[in-house]
Amino acid sequence: MSAQKGLNLTLKIWRQKNNKTKGQFETYKISDVSTDSSFLEMLDMLNENLINEGQESIAFDHDCREGICGMCSLYINGRPHGPDTGITTCQLHMRMFKDGETIHIEPWRSAAFPIIKDLVVDRSAFERVMAAGGFISVNTSGNTLDANAILVPKEDADSAMDAAACIGCGACVATCKNGAASLFVGAKVSQFALLPQGRVEAKRRVLNMVKAMDEEGFGNCSNTGACEVECPKGISLEVIARMNREYFSASVDQG
Repeated sequence: MSAQKGLNLTLKIWRQKNNKTKGQFETYKISDVSTDSSFLEMLDMLNENLINEGQESIAFDHDCREGICGMCSLYINGRPHGPDTGITTCQLHMRMFKDGETIHIEPWRSAAFPIIKDLVVDRSAFERVMAAGGFISVNTSGNTLDANAILVPKEDADSAMDAAACIGCGACVATCKNGAASLFVGAKVSQFALLPQGRVEAKRRVLNMVKAMDEEGFGNCSNTGACEVECPKGISLEVIARMNREYFSASVDQG
């Protein structure tokens, strides 16, 4: 039985030295790519070829390569994380592409995510939004009590866990025509708003996080639903509706 033939591909990759310089697509050829390899392994293979040829390697972000951290943020053929559904870029395999295909690879496109180099963007805006309220204040001075014994309805617990599945990759921002971060912020608000431990600071949290989101330059949500479609964890638009309700309630109470 003959070995399976590898893919021969043309890659059009965005190259940009930093956010102060103008970027452009550059074309690369790569051959004999195994269909069993991941997309990031294909880029590793390309970089090895470039280094052996004395050229500068392509900068791209990655860490866990297990679909957990969300760092592998690439726009592939017009879709965040590529042509498959419900996965991150590191979980995308080359079997999704055809021999002889041309693949366009870009960084996230958002004013709030400035390009650092090539395919790497600065997503620290998400971190600043989280720092504004995406946490529960707990006394950890050594006087901690036993686990909370308040009963939580299973439906609420399940919804909170679904929202907490958000890995903050930024695909929602990249695919939104407005560059909105409402799905991300809605998920982080929802994971706390649905549980009794999060209700204590609920009003302060949603007001501060929405304010921080606006200050970072993210666009407004217009409910096109693209964010839900491209989210690798399938976060529902329901979290945006919950965030809006929480925000309206907190704004009324604030006066």
